[in-house]
Amino acid sequence: MNKRKASLAAAAAGVVAGAAGLSLLAMPAGAGQPPSLPDVSPESLVEQVLTSKPGAFGGTVEVDNQLGLPAIAEIPQLADGKHSARVWTDGAGKVRLALPNGQSEQTIVSDGTTTWSWNSVTNKVTKAEGKTEQPEEAKAIDPATAAKEIVGLTKEFSDISVDGTARVANRAAYELVLTPKASEKTLVREVRIAVDSELKMPLRVAVLTNGTAEPAGTVGFREINVGPQDPKLFEFTPPANAEVTTPEAEKGERGERPEAGLEQALRGENPQVFGSGWDLVVGARIPADAMTQVPAEAQGLVDRFTKKVSGGWGSGQLFTTKIATVLIADDGRVVAGAVPEQVLFDTIGQVK
Repeated sequence: MNKRKASLAAAAAGVVAGAAGLSLLAMPAGAGQPPSLPDVSPESLVEQVLTSKPGAFGGTVEVDNQLGLPAIAEIPQLADGKHSARVWTDGAGKVRLALPNGQSEQTIVSDGTTTWSWNSVTNKVTKAEGKTEQPEEAKAIDPATAAKEIVGLTKEFSDISVDGTARVANRAAYELVLTPKASEKTLVREVRIAVDSELKMPLRVAVLTNGTAEPAGTVGFREINVGPQDPKLFEFTPPANAEVTTPEAEKGERGERPEAGLEQALRGENPQVFGSGWDLVVGARIPADAMTQVPAEAQGLVDRFTKKVSGGWGSGQLFTTKIATVLIADDGRVVAGAVPEQVLFDTIGQVK
């Protein structure tokens, strides 16, 4: 299995945004007049995106969901609207995130060898030892990571152009545009990536879908402070009376829950990948015991936001947003992608 393809399948299928948490897409337009910059070729901007290695900075990243979903009390972050996070990095592997959620906040701190995650409501701390990559939460709100994955996997299947300039977080940027070729079967009309003219790093990624004028989702910087950050930001001491646990212990707890198999399948941890480019589809099979033991509350959410469908492939439930479609068959097969439903109907028979 190609891990890189699988990661984009999860990213591009923003459901996989829906099922896993937050989609990777969404962001506010830059303010002010477009800056005057020297001409640059699309090929040059593509290379900058693919080789981007951001240095030290601190800033606020904003995610703007416009997927067409109503507010869901149980999953507030999936509702349309803007959500923000603070991020700091030393450019050499250390990172700090502050992720607000209503009255609570999750803080994640990594010094490159130990990663701490603290929930202010539960006062629970997870400590992961050993050299770590960028935390998954940081990847989810990082325009550079999103842009690199999208460009790397779709540039062969896209018409690529430069559509002028923009200001993002008060910085001058070029607008790189990837438009799926006419042969691609996708819900996506185009992806716009604002590339900083000086830093050569993506500042914003916006995804537009067929039949809409505004982005279905965007992720990008609202403000950014480039340069060395306070070293103390990358230190963490658990608060008094906090419960400290490990990822292994948490994984064990998740494994005991009957819905764990369902979550694993939808999160794309063991995906099967079909096709390539914009009409790439990720598939999985939910274990039979998970299908029969899904809690009533979780099943109720599925029933509220899906429609029943059937065909030569069998029967199941279809979940749609502006940017992605998910098909869950009654026998446990699941397929998802940034594609029309017919593509999923044609693909699900290949899931093993």
